Amino acid sequence: MLSDIEIARACKMKDIGQVAAELSLTEEDIERYGKYKAKLARMPEGKPGRLVLVTAVNPTASGEGKTTVSIGLADGMRRLGAKVCLALREPSLGPVFGIKGGAAGGGYAQVVPMEDINLHFTGDLHAITAANNLLCAVADNHIFRENELDIDPEKIYFRRCMDMNDRSLRNITVGQGGEGKEREEHFEITAASEVMAILCLATSLSDLKRRLGNIIVGENRKGEYVYARDLGVEGAMCALLKDAIKPNLVQTLEGTPAIVHGGPFANIAHGCNSILATRAAMALADWTVTEAGFGADLGAEKFLDTKCRIAGIRPDCVVVVATVKALKLHGGADKASLSEENIPALRAGMPNLLKHVENMQKVYNRPVVVAMNRFASDTPAEIEEVLSAVERAGAKAVFTDVFLKGGEGGEELAKAVFAAADGERELHFAYDLNDPIEKKIEDVVKNVYGGDGVTFSDTARAKIAEAEARGYGKTPVIIAKTQYSLSDNAKLVGRPSGFTVHVRDIIVKGGAGFVVAVAGNIMLMPGLGKHPAAEKIDVDNNGEIVGLS
Repeated sequence: MLSDIEIARACKMKDIGQVAAELSLTEEDIERYGKYKAKLARMPEGKPGRLVLVTAVNPTASGEGKTTVSIGLADGMRRLGAKVCLALREPSLGPVFGIKGGAAGGGYAQVVPMEDINLHFTGDLHAITAANNLLCAVADNHIFRENELDIDPEKIYFRRCMDMNDRSLRNITVGQGGEGKEREEHFEITAASEVMAILCLATSLSDLKRRLGNIIVGENRKGEYVYARDLGVEGAMCALLKDAIKPNLVQTLEGTPAIVHGGPFANIAHGCNSILATRAAMALADWTVTEAGFGADLGAEKFLDTKCRIAGIRPDCVVVVATVKALKLHGGADKASLSEENIPALRAGMPNLLKHVENMQKVYNRPVVVAMNRFASDTPAEIEEVLSAVERAGAKAVFTDVFLKGGEGGEELAKAVFAAADGERELHFAYDLNDPIEKKIEDVVKNVYGGDGVTFSDTARAKIAEAEARGYGKTPVIIAKTQYSLSDNAKLVGRPSGFTVHVRDIIVKGGAGFVVAVAGNIMLMPGLGKHPAAEKIDVDNNGEIVGLS
């Protein structure tokens, strides 16, 4: 089979004007970035169509293919006559050059131009990085000058960022050699930055500027918060983001419209594409397919408990993606033997999938369809095991072939989604916004993760008390934890029980409007592996990129 980049390069893409026309958009409604990319010049209006959320089991080394399924599902819906639009996140250079090597789908279910989307695209992430670091530079310059706001250099909370995995920047010292006040600094990856979260949660340009102004930079020596607006820099930050806030329009290999915009990670941020992108897709199409990062305990929880509340939306159906191989890994199977039939391991790993299905059904009151990415090694006995277990859980499972067949391989899944989404259900939440912060975190751990409870460090408890005293007690909570387990321990795969989650730190994101609970050993700046994907990516003598997947 051809590689992902070879398949993408062979695609005869439509002019972006044709893609826009399929959504009833004119040339005046878009701003072209070449022949195959555009930004929406204005936000469309119209009665919102139905929304499908794609999520997954806790990820494994075998890969589950959530984005691939999202794209194949949309293509399948379109093949069946539906007016559909995708709403996806933008890839970050960190994972592209780190583990994934690309994040635009796979096989015959991709968004294109794949190389552009995976690399610089329309420059959104660079603009976010620049806006973020402008605030840091202005704050340090303010301290270096006369420090009229009396900012305490030891209490600077807002961090610099970059769009790359670089563990060497987790803990550094700035201001050495008399070039400012020497202090500790801690970089975050751009996808986890507050500016990324703000861009994705903003509902308008004015809301973007307001949120930027509400960023907590640090404290003054009186112990009062100092905000970005106190430094008078929110306008300049907004100027850097004036184009980045506009959603990006591209297409799938089959020409299905796709709005790709914003890219926060779900393990250390809120894991959803922008509200503006999702709303635009829903206004332009009868069906919108969107995804949330990592497993349903992370991306889907944050989509439902945070994004849906802010945006006033709700998914009509949730698709949970898994593979037989992934479930066998959750059941303790050896990675080297995943192609061999192993019913005991499959049964042992099945509870991970069923927990996510149960959460969507019972915690959030959403209809669920399970999408199983088919592998040639899946045996009839293994397939039947999955179908029966999911049916007993009150849902339907469909084995898809979108990687090999694109939209054709997604038609059966599309039919199942159409059937499951037929009806109106009130969206429930995992916690009450009015509850104390500790209670909200405990509710997520108990209701969504299946844990016994939460332990809080002294630091976390003190910061929670401070956050509530300063008026941030009724905001959503974002739990930053490992993506590999329902718990905060990456080694506890499957459906663990009897565990507690340890919250070691609390970070108030005043601009984003939520409180982050840092659990376990999760890092806000990832590192690279021994052999990162960057080693395989190259440009040949014809100027064509190779190695992206």
